[in-house]
Formats: sequence, C-alpha cells, structure tokens
Amino acid sequence: MDIKNKTKVTRFQFTGLSQNEELVPLFFMFLFLVYMVTIVGNVGIITLVYSFPNLQTPMYYFLSSLAIIDICYSSVITPNMLSQFLFPLKSISFLGCALQLYVFCSLACTEAILLSTMSYDRYVAICHPLHYNILMTKKKCFGLVFYSFFISFLQSVAQTSCVFSLKFCGSNLIDHFYCDIPPLLKLSCSDIRHCNLVTSILVIACGIYTMVTIFLSYSYIISSILRMISSKGREKAFSTCSSHIICVSTFFTAIFFTYLNPHSGAFEIQEKVASVFFTIITPMLNPLIYSLRNQEVKRVLVRVTQTCC
Repeated sequence: MDIKNKTKVTRFQFTGLSQNEELVPLFFMFLFLVYMVTIVGNVGIITLVYSFPNLQTPMYYFLSSLAIIDICYSSVITPNMLSQFLFPLKSISFLGCALQLYVFCSLACTEAILLSTMSYDRYVAICHPLHYNILMTKKKCFGLVFYSFFISFLQSVAQTSCVFSLKFCGSNLIDHFYCDIPPLLKLSCSDIRHCNLVTSILVIACGIYTMVTIFLSYSYIISSILRMISSKGREKAFSTCSSHIICVSTFFTAIFFTYLNPHSGAFEIQEKVASVFFTIITPMLNPLIYSLRNQEVKRVLVRVTQTCC
C-alpha cells in the first residue's frame, strides 16, 4: 500500500489519559508500578514453569505462553503511555502508529484464542482424564499455540491494512492514549464503511469462536463435576479451573466494557480508564491470579521462598 500518496499526516498526536496536570505524577507512579509487576510476575511464571519438572505439563505450557503474550501485550502500550506523562509532545509517527495497532490487535486476539484453548485443555483433563496424555501431546500443544498466533497475526494484517489505507488529511489528534481503530477511523476523511465492516466481521468472528469454545468446554466440565460422587474430587476439579475462569471473566469483561459500551464522539475519562484496565491492568492480574489460586504454583513458590531464605 502506498502510504505517502494516501495521506498528508506524518505524525499523530495523543490527547493522553488525562489533561489534569495535578494527577500526572499519581498516574505515572501507579502505571509504572503496574508495568513492573506485570513484567516481574509474568517472567516469574515463565521461569517457574521451565525450572520445575512438575509444572511442565500442557496446562502450564499454555500458562507460560499466556505470560509471554501478556509481557508483549503490555509492552506495546505502556512504555509509550508513560512517555506521554514525561514529555509535553505526545506523538507517534505514522508508521509507528500502524505498527502499534498491528501488534496490539494481534496479541489481543491471540490472548482470547489462547484462553479458549486453555478451556479445552481443562475439558480434556476433567472429562477425559485417562486419555489426557494421549490427547494433549507436546506436539498438539505447540500446534494449538502456533495456531493462536498465526490466526491472530493474519487477521490483524487485514484490520491494520484497512485502517491505514484510508486518507488522513485533516486533524492528526487521536483522542486516546494509544493507536486504536475507533479513534483512528474518526480522523479519516475517507469513506470508512468498508473498514468498519471488515473490523466488525473479524472481531465478531474471533469473539464468537472463543466464547463458544469456552462455553461448551465449561458446560461439559460442570456437568462432569456434578456427576462426581466424591466431594473432594469435585473440590479438586473446581480448584483446577477457578484460576482460568477468573482470568477469562476479567479479560472478556474488560473487552466488552471497552468496545461494546456505547460512547459519544469523544472518549470520556471513564472510557479511557476502562481501556487502561483492558490493556495494562489485565496483563498484571493473570500471573497474580494463577499464583494465588493455583495450589501447584503456590507450593512451588513456597519451596522457592524457603530455598532463598
């Protein structure tokens, strides 16, 4: 696509998270702390999974893949956002904006598909425990993770190409703190109906696929748990799923509130805060949830702490 012939805009400006200068130091310190916890927590999960043999199972392989996605996912948005608090010129180049949008859309879709894949893993573990090792081989686990990345990065090519093939010949002020599709479409002086249609189809397809997979998996899981005679067996089965249920609920609630909540022409502060939760807070919560809710991870963390002390 010939970008130079289709746009007069070479840089985009951000309005940022807040125009209140008094809140800038507070926002910066809070978001910087969240980002540090995100990196340390997810790197810790990856280190634990690859350091302890009892954690080298399909479930924790998917968890470590989720941690890698969360590190990249948060790093696409947070460093640029933190720089907006430090420098008066909140800007990004045209190509930089395109790259940010492409990677952001790819990783968001990858995380959604991977969460649905993890629900399938829990379904096999609880509903077909005797065949678990046969069904969830290392080759199949790698294939499922690769499929998540491949589909997501492929669909993001269509979304990003559609947005940045439009003409941007007016204002370059993005009413947001990162490059996202809705505020970018508002700046275009082209007909955006085709782009809106492409984006809606891809987002709905990804959303329906992931939600249906999760719903069906947990329908069978709940049915299987209710048929268990032993109360201890039911408690153990639910314990293995509780962390994943919380992560799925947190992620999709944030997405629905951010993108399906009706908003006016300008992004209100509440909508920007919702975007902060979706893009920055959620990647921090995943390792914390698995650390606090997963008994196997807690036991490993206790062993590591005792060894270090």
